[in-house]
Amino acid sequence: MKVAIIGATGYGGIELIRLLQHHPYFSIVSLHSFSQVGERITNVYPHLQNFIVHTLQEIDVEVIAKEASIVFLATPAGVSAHITPRLLAAGLKVIDLSGDFRMLNPHAYETWYNKPAAKEEILQKAVYGLSEWKKSAIQETKLVANPGCFATAALLAAAPLMQGGMIEEDSLIIDAKSGVSGAGKTPTTMTHFPELYDNFHIYKVNEHQHVPEIEQMLTEWNEQAQPITFSTHLIPISRGIMITLYTKAKRDINTRILQKLYEETYCHASFVRIRPKGEFPSPKEVRGSNYCDIGAAYDERTGRITVVSVIDNMMKGAAGQAIQNANLLAGLEETAGLQYIPLYP
Repeated sequence: MKVAIIGATGYGGIELIRLLQHHPYFSIVSLHSFSQVGERITNVYPHLQNFIVHTLQEIDVEVIAKEASIVFLATPAGVSAHITPRLLAAGLKVIDLSGDFRMLNPHAYETWYNKPAAKEEILQKAVYGLSEWKKSAIQETKLVANPGCFATAALLAAAPLMQGGMIEEDSLIIDAKSGVSGAGKTPTTMTHFPELYDNFHIYKVNEHQHVPEIEQMLTEWNEQAQPITFSTHLIPISRGIMITLYTKAKRDINTRILQKLYEETYCHASFVRIRPKGEFPSPKEVRGSNYCDIGAAYDERTGRITVVSVIDNMMKGAAGQAIQNANLLAGLEETAGLQYIPLYP
């Protein structure tokens, strides 16, 4: 099956290229860029030499539709909203890695992203691509809104608790930490090496754009869900996310019950691994893979639950989950082309 990538020179696009190059069923027919049309991709990223021979092309929907059946959009926020209607009209299936189609409410998008929302009729066609929880809907749609990296890790951690009615709905606190690649390719003062080395920053306090998509899914799972407290930090690693979730238990439980809940919830999830009781994951243990590793514990003294969730932000948080969703769209095993052992050390 032939695929195209629009926005191929960003970090998400480059990770898509790496994964698709060795995919058993997908083949890349074209790479597209806004600013580097005519450049060989190997001139932009020399590490692709001997693997990829494509030259970056302009975005011509008619040409793309003649060559590809699935398009990955790895574009900045606000871009996909303009391109996607034309891609869908041309008969293409679309997986969008930006936030343009993640929220059903256009006002929420405009509030959190400070950009005009996509047309509501397109928003209604999109399926939120949290693969483990939206599999059937993804298989039936033509437009997948790939979740954000923080949202993916947070929702996989929160889902069993929220669906099981085990927690006080207004007690959810999510502390999130991300590697620098999560901030994108364009450098800033905060991501500058001397600023981040031997240091880390909190950022977008009470303003992070992944908050509304997290709350949207929590409400879908439990109509009693309340606004969350969510903080994000940039730490001096290149890739990886760690979520630490804190919440108050609604009823009497213990760590054994909590452990059983997570193990049973994700026993058939190919890319979610639950750590044994008393063990917690770290970002390096999933680096370069599509896995989400989770550990959970209950504190009988405080009545609080702690859940730790880690992913590679470029994989399960972006390109890896996008390909997992493409596999579902194409009727393939969702693990196709993604069964990588994490890189270690």
